[in-house]
Amino acid sequence: MTKLADLLHELGISKVKLAKFLGVSRQMIYNYLEMDDINKWPKDKKLLLLNLLGVKDVDDIGKIKVNTDYITSVEVKLNSLCETKTTDNSGVGSDLLNGISDKNKELFIGVIDLIKEYLEDNGDEGVNIVNYLYHYLQAMNNTKELKYILAYVAKETGFEKPMEFAFEEDEQFIFESVMFSAMVLYRSGKASKSKLAESHRRFVNQIEQKIEEKLSRTMELNNIKSQALKELGYSEMNENNATEIFEKIAEIEARKTAFKKIDDKG
Repeated sequence: MTKLADLLHELGISKVKLAKFLGVSRQMIYNYLEMDDINKWPKDKKLLLLNLLGVKDVDDIGKIKVNTDYITSVEVKLNSLCETKTTDNSGVGSDLLNGISDKNKELFIGVIDLIKEYLEDNGDEGVNIVNYLYHYLQAMNNTKELKYILAYVAKETGFEKPMEFAFEEDEQFIFESVMFSAMVLYRSGKASKSKLAESHRRFVNQIEQKIEEKLSRTMELNNIKSQALKELGYSEMNENNATEIFEKIAEIEARKTAFKKIDDKG
């Protein structure tokens, strides 16, 4: 059973998705995986699992060689028999799915299922993972390298082919090469904490500087907002005066920029 659990993890098959495939509850999947022998599973569920994994006998599970083609074949079987409906057991409301194509609905609900599983089954670590993922997605629009990291991980774990480039090919190629070299160094055990202390110190300083700049900008914007409210004679911002206040904020920022240029020349 340990081999099966490891295989499911390597294939990236969540308990939620496996439960849908087998037509059982997620709790039942936990019960199945706690058994010491797959042959103790209900016969129809065992045959479904063996068919999904492409083997004829339980003993063959330990002989499976996981590669890109194998992962793809399993994923095709899983998706073909695990069609996701617009109203799903994951509890995703139809309003969240409006405007999303059927293919993308499956992807969206798959992500939601995995997030739910992390939050429910992994305690504080699961919460931290989802929290970091949330911030990762927030930052991705401003840092293109984050997309390349996603691509690298998908390729390195066998879910995507190594020579496929979803983003800017040359930059992604260079980033993946650098990332691979860094991971080789990390896994070699030669990258000790003492040797990298100075590099990490610079990393911390850079982040602290960014946080300080962000806080400074936030304070500046709050001050400009307060000035805008004062100049317009308002005590607060609401939906009725928001547009006018934003226009005044832009005007104040433009004045500050103009004054700064004059001071610089002076």
